[in-house]
Amino acid sequence: MDQVNLYNPKCETIPRDELRQVQFERLQSTLNRVYRNVAFYKAAFDGHRVNLERITDLSAMRELPFTTKEDLQRSYPYDMFAVPLRDIVRIHTTSGTTGKGASPHDAALGGPKPIVVGYTQNDLRNWRECAARLLTAAGVTQHDVVQIALHYSLFAEGFGFHQGAERVGASVIPASLATGVAKQIVVMRDFKTTVLISTPSHALNIAVSLDEAQVSLERLSLRLGLFSGERWSDTLRRQLEERLRIDSIDTYGPTEVLGPGVAGECHLRHGLHINEDQFIVEVVDPKTLAPVAEGHEGELVVTTIMKEGFPLIRYRTGDITRLNPEPCPCGRTFLRMAPVCGRTDDLVLVRGVGFFPAQIEGILAECSGISPYFQIILDQEGGVDTIQIRVEIADDIQSLDKVKAIETLRLEAAKRIQAVLDIEAKVILLEPGSLRRLAGGAERVVDRRPG
Repeated sequence: MDQVNLYNPKCETIPRDELRQVQFERLQSTLNRVYRNVAFYKAAFDGHRVNLERITDLSAMRELPFTTKEDLQRSYPYDMFAVPLRDIVRIHTTSGTTGKGASPHDAALGGPKPIVVGYTQNDLRNWRECAARLLTAAGVTQHDVVQIALHYSLFAEGFGFHQGAERVGASVIPASLATGVAKQIVVMRDFKTTVLISTPSHALNIAVSLDEAQVSLERLSLRLGLFSGERWSDTLRRQLEERLRIDSIDTYGPTEVLGPGVAGECHLRHGLHINEDQFIVEVVDPKTLAPVAEGHEGELVVTTIMKEGFPLIRYRTGDITRLNPEPCPCGRTFLRMAPVCGRTDDLVLVRGVGFFPAQIEGILAECSGISPYFQIILDQEGGVDTIQIRVEIADDIQSLDKVKAIETLRLEAAKRIQAVLDIEAKVILLEPGSLRRLAGGAERVVDRRPG
């Protein structure tokens, strides 16, 4: 066990039987509180004939109803808060069209409202604790200079990591995702950044720009990267580690659950440790909602057991993962989750075949000469679904007959997609840099099909 990489050894190495007792006691308190204070949960529990006195152990949680993203959106803005607004000291939101105060165009479209999350002083204290554990597990110390290139706005990303890094004692640079890549590099070089926290795609943009600007890695002090906000492939992870010469750490923390600090890899990188003294997690079949067998993939469901302002009971995250109950050599006793491999709401159906964009990413990653940037265009011709994959070629493609090489590459990519997914896709190769703007949040999948 590496005590150096434990922020709170008493909590992070708690025996499993003691942990279950702590979880149950906190669950009981949370259930009674939401039943008294949140009209949604009172109605949901009554509607499912839930008798809280029958919840006598964690297995009885299956009697409780699920909470969905749509439930939270319908509660806009404050209906899910379990404390008076005067006790809320911080408010963050997910993305979404507010409806109230939105443009007439947005209102006419009836766009989804954001999920509004409130935090009490105790919530912020626990959030800082969870984020500090995650950063310490990754190897961040008081000697590091941490550059945070994430949103500092209504979104929780930047603030979550920021407060955790300060709790650890590191020097924090709130660079923000809004700061241009060129300036990020200048700050990284001049301020001697040792840890970069960003989305994987933004880190790749930095790596590409370093090459274009011919900035030598020897001029940087970077050693570690913590990434969040996007799913990323093993191939992209290897690219980032090679191009930036860093160790990379995966993290997980939806805003509605808490924000950064729900789970993260330790320095051994064998799955993301979940802060189970704060959250009870389940994995269910997204179609039947029944529990899946241990170690099998399904939808992650989270119950918060320490949040005061915005507690959630059996919240369906929509994220597809699996849990690993085996003890980690690092000494932590918390469950580990595999990196999120897809979402229940981004399954693409084409001519009766379903696939996730991450599968396309994995296939393209095996094609030498193709960059990680791609876009899926769905349409119809003569009433038949069509699929087009637009993908950048890599900067370093070299050939005496470049046109022939690109055509060979295009055919190879299409052939691999056909072989793996059993769908016929038209692959279009684009010049390097054509799709890099997608890293800023443009749609990965564009569905132009009628209806």
